[in-house]
Amino acid sequence: MCLAIPGKVVETFNANSMLMARVQFGGVVREACLEYVPETRVGEYVLVHVGFAISRVNEEEAQRTYAALAELDQLSELNTPEVEEAPGGRPRGGGA
Repeated sequence: MCLAIPGKVVETFNANSMLMARVQFGGVVREACLEYVPETRVGEYVLVHVGFAISRVNEEEAQRTYAALAELDQLSELNTPEVEEAPGGRPRGGGA
């Protein structure tokens, strides 16, 4: 099952001509693309699916959704370390 997880935008920036954000999910901060919701500002909440913010939500809805996902144990992917890419597009840290 694929889920969109609510998070709070804590910073916005441009990377390779794309609007990006650092988004806080509980105690974890990850980067997400804001190209689908470019009007998003720092302090607002977005739903993030596979690295893309797909919609904005209000704080109350974000908190309610996050709590429900936590209760259903659906937030484990947030604990997965981010993979840094090496030059050439391959993951760093070994592997084929």
